[in-house]
Amino acid sequence: MAALAQWVEREGADRPVPRGHGEEIAVEGEAELVVVKLGVWVSNTRARRGKLAQEQLDALAQLGVDWAR
Repeated sequence: MAALAQWVEREGADRPVPRGHGEEIAVEGEAELVVVKLGVWVSNTRARRGKLAQEQLDALAQLGVDWAR
């Protein structure tokens, strides 16, 4: 979610994440940035949205993800 929030802040909620995109994020306890395969994560999460908890869907919707509403 942190990677998606970073993407939305930089690119806006209207721009879809390309499937091959990797987002670099800072992870607590790690000295270097970590690359999250955000495009794959979004694609997989969308495909499995029926298994997500309502809190997870709400968090995605707050970030502007249309299919989470």
